[in-house]
Amino acid sequence: MSLGSSGNATIRRPRGRIGIIQKLVETLDLAGKRIAIERNGEIVPRSQHGETQLTDGDRLEIVVAVGGG
Repeated sequence: MSLGSSGNATIRRPRGRIGIIQKLVETLDLAGKRIAIERNGEIVPRSQHGETQLTDGDRLEIVVAVGGG
């Protein structure tokens, strides 16, 4: 599995088995933040983070909403 982010491109390969998207969110300290996750080109609704299984080769893009003004 690889993670990418647009803009300031970051690619990471988490160590060990992550399992589901919710576990990855917690591992990356993103729980409770406004995020959007795309898996293999498809948006994964927040309601499905706890049941969407990650597999080797998945490509994820995680976007964190940042306020400003």
